[in-house]
Amino acid sequence: MCTNGMNTGQFATMIEQIDDHIKLERRWAHTLAHRAEDAGYETAHRKLHEAQRMLDDVRAMLDEAKDALEEDATRASVFDVKVV
Repeated sequence: MCTNGMNTGQFATMIEQIDDHIKLERRWAHTLAHRAEDAGYETAHRKLHEAQRMLDDVRAMLDEAKDALEEDATRASVFDVKVV
């Protein structure tokens, strides 16, 4: 569906692609955090777990952006025509 010159379906798909990428990076941060912990690297372990939590926040924001896109597209498709 195109709204105001933007293909909102394609836009939503692109947000999903970003989310898939972040999901993979989160998994890597989780794996590396446990490897650091197993090796006794306490600071690296904590930092990687913090990065993992931040990536969770990014994914939540992407979900919010996708919802907002749908709401904005609905609002943008309503328009008034005035006769001059």
